[in-house]
Amino acid sequence: MARKLDSFFEPRSVAVIGATSVRHKSGNDILLNIMANNYSGELYLVNPKGGDIMGKKVYSSIGDLPEGIDMAVIILPAKLNSQAIRECAARGINAIVLAAGGFSEVDEEGQLLQAELEKAVKETGVRVIGPNTSGMTSTPHNFTSSFFPLGWIPRGNISYIAQTGNFATHTMRYITTGENFGVARVVGIGNKVDVDESDVLEYYASDPETKAIFVYLESFKSPKRFLEIARETTRRKPIILLKGGSTDGGSHAAGAHTAALASDDRIIDGALKQAGITRIYKYSLLILAAKALSAMPLPRGNRVSFLAPSGAMLVAMTDMCQKYWNLEVPALEESSRRRLQEISPPYIRMRNPVDIWASAMVNGIEFGYREGMEAVLKDPHIDAVVPIMMITDETGVPDLQFVVDLARKYPEKPIYVTFSAEKKHMDAAKAFLEPRGVPTFPMIEEPLEVLSVLAQCRKYMDRP
Repeated sequence: MARKLDSFFEPRSVAVIGATSVRHKSGNDILLNIMANNYSGELYLVNPKGGDIMGKKVYSSIGDLPEGIDMAVIILPAKLNSQAIRECAARGINAIVLAAGGFSEVDEEGQLLQAELEKAVKETGVRVIGPNTSGMTSTPHNFTSSFFPLGWIPRGNISYIAQTGNFATHTMRYITTGENFGVARVVGIGNKVDVDESDVLEYYASDPETKAIFVYLESFKSPKRFLEIARETTRRKPIILLKGGSTDGGSHAAGAHTAALASDDRIIDGALKQAGITRIYKYSLLILAAKALSAMPLPRGNRVSFLAPSGAMLVAMTDMCQKYWNLEVPALEESSRRRLQEISPPYIRMRNPVDIWASAMVNGIEFGYREGMEAVLKDPHIDAVVPIMMITDETGVPDLQFVVDLARKYPEKPIYVTFSAEKKHMDAAKAFLEPRGVPTFPMIEEPLEVLSVLAQCRKYMDRP
């Protein structure tokens, strides 16, 4: 099954059925996205008016297309999709993305239309993503079928499976403009008349471009198959999943969104654990944990050291590590503790977590954080380090190259930077550090929460 998805992720030729020259319409935005990502394959446009769009010939019907095109994106009203599938199949197009909504997620009439789709798919043997999807992205092939205005999508090693169109649209727009990591593949699976989460997961499992897999689902089409694939995959690649519809209210909303059927959440939770899937409960973690994983390795364990310019932060974060995030804040080796004490005035008793304020004030921000971070990075009891950076005009703005240098010197230990600082310097630090491979987080809880998720991935990966 995974092999048959190649035409979606590596299409040599694509037909856009419903292409238009009208700006801000879906059939135009998809063309702008394809061109912005420098797709090098053949592009065929179909619109009953014919003519040309953006200098490319427009065919007036699917039947006029040459045979053997790899893939079609159909942007037509719901009632026209079944016939379009049959016409594409007649021209030898065997991979189709259906953008339209208005199917079983809407009403009884939509359910009938979806049944017609399923019949057309079954009778023609084509592979279909959707309907009710915003498409998919494959940056290794410089291609996207998203119809939301995205522009260029940076290439990375994170892949998404989403039972929602927003990951290929406005969430991806945020990632491309607000973060500094890229993606390998993104698929909005929509109503799953054919290609489902198991098919895509199987493809990602063997995909050399995909380092980690993030999933948003509201229902499982084939739970047993999905879990079997995941059980094997999670020994090699992390799978992180947010399950929508886990409450009565969420389940009701999911039904309105993708016609999803809910299951007992406790059963789902147990099955995910057995398959080694790390479950998350916050939407933002689909982005924050991806950012961390794209830049840094999985932590070797759950033992963290954090350095803060505030005793209250140390206390509060230690409480949260132990109470909510299953993170250890272990004692350091005596040699590490002694080094911390050497760089600090004697009135501060140094230990883990590290009160770096006095050292930073006496010796300077750069010296305090650099020497403090190196002391805990060297310590064999520590798996990851979180510096809470104090950067203001008054206290000093260090050259943050030392953080990059430490990350390269200790590549097996993730460094996640967060701040208690002046906003303009936080933004500048993010702009400097992230393109150099060090992820940053604006809120001080975020890197620890991410570390908790990724430590769980490591635990599943190393399971017997």
